[in-house]
Amino acid sequence: MSTLRFHAVKETLTRKPLKIEEKERRSSIFGSNVFNEATMRQYLTKEAYKSVMDAVQNGSKIDRGVADHISTGMKEWAISKGVTHYTHWFQPLTGATAEKHDAFFETIGNGLAIEKFGGGQLVQQEPDASSFPHGGIRNTFEARGYTAWDPTSPAFIYETTLCIPTVFVSYTGEALDYKTPLLRALQAVDNAAVSVAKYFDKNVKKVNASLGWEQEYFLIDSALAVSRPDITLTGRTLLGHSPAKGQQLDDHYFGTIPNRAMSFMRDLETECMLLGIPVKTRHNEVAPNQFELAPIYDEANLAVDHNSLLMDVMDKIAERHNFKVLFHEKPFAGVNGSGKHNNWSLSTDTGVNLLSPGKTPMSNLQFLTFFVNTIKAVHEYEELIRASIASASNDHRLGANEAPPAIISVFIGEQLTKVLNDLEGVTKGKLSPEEKTDLKLNVVGKIPEILLDNTDRNRTSPFAFTGNKFEFRAVGSTANCANPMTVLNTIMAKQLIDFKAEVDALIDKKDMKKDDAIFNVLREYIKTSKNILFEGNGYSDEWQKEAEKRGLSNNKTTPEALKAKISKKAISLFEGMNVMNKTEIEARYEIEVEEYALRIQIEGRVLGDIARNHVIPTAVRYQNILIENVRGLKEIYGKDFKKYAKEQLELIQDISTRIEAINSGVTKMTNERKKANVIEDSEKRAETYCTKVKPCFDEIRYHSDKLELLIDDELWPLTKYRELLFTK
Repeated sequence: MSTLRFHAVKETLTRKPLKIEEKERRSSIFGSNVFNEATMRQYLTKEAYKSVMDAVQNGSKIDRGVADHISTGMKEWAISKGVTHYTHWFQPLTGATAEKHDAFFETIGNGLAIEKFGGGQLVQQEPDASSFPHGGIRNTFEARGYTAWDPTSPAFIYETTLCIPTVFVSYTGEALDYKTPLLRALQAVDNAAVSVAKYFDKNVKKVNASLGWEQEYFLIDSALAVSRPDITLTGRTLLGHSPAKGQQLDDHYFGTIPNRAMSFMRDLETECMLLGIPVKTRHNEVAPNQFELAPIYDEANLAVDHNSLLMDVMDKIAERHNFKVLFHEKPFAGVNGSGKHNNWSLSTDTGVNLLSPGKTPMSNLQFLTFFVNTIKAVHEYEELIRASIASASNDHRLGANEAPPAIISVFIGEQLTKVLNDLEGVTKGKLSPEEKTDLKLNVVGKIPEILLDNTDRNRTSPFAFTGNKFEFRAVGSTANCANPMTVLNTIMAKQLIDFKAEVDALIDKKDMKKDDAIFNVLREYIKTSKNILFEGNGYSDEWQKEAEKRGLSNNKTTPEALKAKISKKAISLFEGMNVMNKTEIEARYEIEVEEYALRIQIEGRVLGDIARNHVIPTAVRYQNILIENVRGLKEIYGKDFKKYAKEQLELIQDISTRIEAINSGVTKMTNERKKANVIEDSEKRAETYCTKVKPCFDEIRYHSDKLELLIDDELWPLTKYRELLFTK
């Protein structure tokens, strides 16, 4: 075992487990570090409290004078809890969160100082917009950008800093973050869904999109992780032979959680409770050292903030427990990767889940309306949905017999498929009283009974109905949920607007009753959206052929998939819904294709470095040991030495072959990378990295992994899979 590996493993094995402290009841500390309603009532004036609540519930603007009162209350609360700094906490297009800490402390002259935090500091700040990804929106000399307070996501305290969730926009108003388009999309779906929900309940005034994410991740000992340059720099292993035992016995999934992991989880959950993140579920996942955490669902904007915050907190808590958290979708070859399932639904301010049936035919018709419109929206914009989860890391996972394929389809189960087939058979035009009664009692009325014992779930489906929500299973574990949620809520808003226009037209022009008009429109939607419904095995070759016949896209790589984001259809959608303008859309596309190329570029450089500076020198060293062994045998046995050195000579030859293949592979990869780097067009550069550079990785890895099996374990420089995945 190499010296670095030896010390890393020794440190891990001799490390004492951290003491698990007893904590208070989780419910008693939930939201203690959040400036929530209860805290606002205590620290704000009635006028200030009402102003914040109006902004949250109705989207009204907060007067700057009132903002001063709010900031004063927020400062006093924060200082009472030991806070010294504040920051505008935002989500730029880097995929991570961003923050710049400023102290409350300010001097006032004559050697005196005060704690100051005014309304202006709460509402707006000015970070450098040119230093974050902007897709050409800003020039380097045009640095001004603004962060602006988002009152719908409450401020929170982490460690000694007051964090204020904000949007991030350029000086000219374009969104430079994930939050701004999401907020616009949520407003669009709210307006559209309220209009349709009023068909069934005139009292509905607001519809919230809800999100419940499921975060999968790996926990790796930090000492072992730091011994791997690939994990350190790319978040995944670029080399490594599969261990003899992986996940084939299915003994890790839902198994007893290891003590160290449990200690980490308890500490993490306590932090989450304090921050108001309603985590509820924890369990072992399929792969060794892989786990999952899931919260109670929440309003989509808040849920997105919670997930982004959680990933930051997980990294910090992991350090305390001598762990490294791996969020990469495929950190290890040969075992399952990680996803972040997004469970999505729509709920009214009257307490009704619009994707859950009720006790009456009318409530079930409401359910069918939103259910069928969701299917129609996914059918119309399946390429855009695929694009929303495209990334270099998620490309490794999609379709790998552990995650949904790159083909977007919707699974609803056999029973609901039968319901839609029955609805499809509805007579076009006005329904007779007998038809309407039969439809409501025998088809619509029985839906709750069907969902009590719903058809078996389909893990290969990227978009599945799971009883009272849709589960978008194809989202990657590193993703910011805002990306898919912006797309999903935007296409739903557009679809509901179109639906209402069609229903109203039938009522006005053909003098139809409301129920008849709704049934007629749903009937046509079911017919035109059939191709997106699929109940079978999404991994099968047959499905790929069938999907092609149905006209569904199969964009397997990120450069292919991202093109849907700048299609005329997508631009028309986002501009029409006031979610993003053309400049913002094209800027995001530019950022994402550039990021794809850069990630493959970094991986290529790291792989070349490891191959030539770690693997090949080790192979040569071991080969020299074998050569000395052969020379010794020749001295002993003379001309007959080959009889006794046959295996050694074959091994020497095998190592030489592998070294040559690795070296030539790295040379080829480097040359292809140099060619790609001089391509000015970012789209073509990304495609070249995808088709010319990335394929070189497999050849280099194949021969390196073979050498791992041939070379003396004491010499091998890289911590092996069996050590990374099975060290407790």
